[in-house]
Amino acid sequence: MAYRYLFGPVCSRRLGVSLGVDLVPLKTCTFNCVYCECGRTTSLTGERREYVPTGQVIAEIDGYLATIPDLDYVTFAGSGEPTLHSGIGEIISFIKDRYPRYRVAVLTNGALLGDPDVSTALMRADLVIPSLDAVSEEIFQEISRPCPGLTAGDVLEGLTTFAREFEGEIWLEVFIVPGQNDTEEEILRLRDAIAAIGPDRIQVNTLDRPGAEIWVRPASPLALERIAAVLCGDAEVIGAVCMDRALPPKTGEATDLLLATIRRRPCTIDDLVGTLGLRPAEISKYLRVLEAEGRIEQVKEKRGIFYRAV
Repeated sequence: MAYRYLFGPVCSRRLGVSLGVDLVPLKTCTFNCVYCECGRTTSLTGERREYVPTGQVIAEIDGYLATIPDLDYVTFAGSGEPTLHSGIGEIISFIKDRYPRYRVAVLTNGALLGDPDVSTALMRADLVIPSLDAVSEEIFQEISRPCPGLTAGDVLEGLTTFAREFEGEIWLEVFIVPGQNDTEEEILRLRDAIAAIGPDRIQVNTLDRPGAEIWVRPASPLALERIAAVLCGDAEVIGAVCMDRALPPKTGEATDLLLATIRRRPCTIDDLVGTLGLRPAEISKYLRVLEAEGRIEQVKEKRGIFYRAV
């Protein structure tokens, strides 16, 4: 069965085997981050509305979870900001009421957590993973390039308030962009802000595949470890994709799943092997077909050759 609003399951670096739920059109977001692996934002907005039909999303989730798949999480993520969808709370509640065995995660840039409607909508999630990349306004504007009206102070205040009220887990991600938010002054500001938020985990990340702007480059492993040590003694540098629990797609679904994965972010063959559970030779075969059809293209980066949707 082809799904419009579900993708995966995929094997992610942080969440293990995860079924993805995509609630907004491609690159509809409150930020236009310079490092975004999904590319530049094409619809920069803070407007919350029903971008895709809530009932149809619930129907797809119901049909999929009814088969009792082996999942670590049902994850609201994808290629835009999920909290922009006005029905996210209803969808989360459906999952928790009908399929309480499954944990729900929400990946968010955190821009709207200060909105009472958004915070209420997320209260039944098990895990929220927000981002905090800058505290100073200048660096926030340079990295996140938010929609008009959003400030670093607003985002930080909303995140701090949400953390006090939320009963699930919060894993806070700090994405390091060398030359932007890796100065001693900004790292110390981030450290103080994180102490006020009090997340359950702090995860330090950097560029792993092509970003929105070609000048963005990854921080070195040594730099990430140094920054993690300053932010908090328990901060962790996000590791590589898990490789032992990927779920091979059913016959006939591989091409669709591979293309859906690449549409959300560029991938190497190794990324796709770990994510989809297929052998490298099989992945290469499907990639050649998609290239010949003009649906994907290659991009050479430091970590290797990435494939991205055209």
